[in-house]
Amino acid sequence: MDTERRVELILKEPTEEVVTEEDLRKLLETNERPVAYDGYEPSGLAHIGTALLRSIKLEDMLEAGCRFKLLVADWFAWINNKMGGDLEKIRKVGEYLVEVWKALGVDTDKVDVVWTSDVVKDSDYWKLVIDVAKVTTVKRMIRASTVMGREEGEMQYAAQIFYPAMQTADPFYLGVDICQLGMDQRKCTILSREIGPRIGKWKTVSVHHHLLIGLQGPGKMGNPVESKMSKSKPSTCIFVHDTEEEIRKKILNAFCPEKVVDSNPVLEICRYIIFRKTKSLNIERPSKYGGDVEFWSYKELEDSYRKGELHPKDLKEAVARELEKLIKPVREYFEKNRKARELYETVKSFHVTR
Repeated sequence: MDTERRVELILKEPTEEVVTEEDLRKLLETNERPVAYDGYEPSGLAHIGTALLRSIKLEDMLEAGCRFKLLVADWFAWINNKMGGDLEKIRKVGEYLVEVWKALGVDTDKVDVVWTSDVVKDSDYWKLVIDVAKVTTVKRMIRASTVMGREEGEMQYAAQIFYPAMQTADPFYLGVDICQLGMDQRKCTILSREIGPRIGKWKTVSVHHHLLIGLQGPGKMGNPVESKMSKSKPSTCIFVHDTEEEIRKKILNAFCPEKVVDSNPVLEICRYIIFRKTKSLNIERPSKYGGDVEFWSYKELEDSYRKGELHPKDLKEAVARELEKLIKPVREYFEKNRKARELYETVKSFHVTR
């Protein structure tokens, strides 16, 4: 596969930003098998943003010839007080999430699953963390702490300072060339990129993917923390375990103003998930409203919606049907696989804390 095709795959949506495209191209020209990674906190049940959207980007990276490492960031969730700060519960959630990846068809033989709880046993890791902290001001570290999904004003405990220092060190300990994480992790991926050469390491490439907006629509002043799909707000996200009825109910209640395409969560699902997984979207409607219509690209759908040619309810019904098709295999996997089912039931019984 030539370099341009590999770049094209990595830039493919849901990728939103690459820092920098020039560095990415140089990397791919000199390295046939660069290492990329994504990390996630085990903090509750998986929704379509953390599961479906992430798996789509993971498939792109694998096809582009990358070796991929999935970091189960259990200690990060512990620092962030997820699952009430109970590390044993967090571990169970991590095991459950690995099963979610398998249910989505992620080939775990092609992906290295790494646990932070194993990484922290190595003193060399902590040396890297200290190296990072020694060349970073306290002010910069606090600014980077917003990757935890919290505002700067919420930084109250000394342990929270460790979080960005550890995340900044992770790529170097894991031997990573490409940090492929969500846009909300940008402050740490850029910090890794800047600090690498200063501590005798390399300059990583940052590939940031889009964060799905919650079904409630944009938050106050477009606040990304309030706007993004979150498992702590169950009615505003689609879980990979939701039934057909639950999916339909949530989508029908979603924010989706007529003719409005910006910050429209239903259209975002079309753009970043449905049109990445299917070739077209068929809208079923009575002949008196124009009859059935099929869209073969997201742009075509968006243009039609903006002009008012497509009613929100018709769009929602179609999106609910397509999501059901994508989620059904995950539900069935958890129904048939005893280990996965037991993990799901255990995690479902936990109280989720923000």
